[in-house]
Amino acid sequence: MADQGSGSVAPEGGMSDERIPFMQQVLDSPFLLLFIGITVPTVFYLIWGVMEVVSIPIAQ
Repeated sequence: MADQGSGSVAPEGGMSDERIPFMQQVLDSPFLLLFIGITVPTVFYLIWGVMEVVSIPIAQ
């Protein structure tokens, strides 16, 4: 008789007890990467623009 082991391998061939890490889930999602790639530069550009406007001296 063959030894079946501890049963940690799922019938589909994948690991049943292992959790997928968060960063792997993020990097496996192309639409999430697209969203992050558009929003992060936009937010930084807006913050930079606000800082530039605030730093302009007031005319008298």
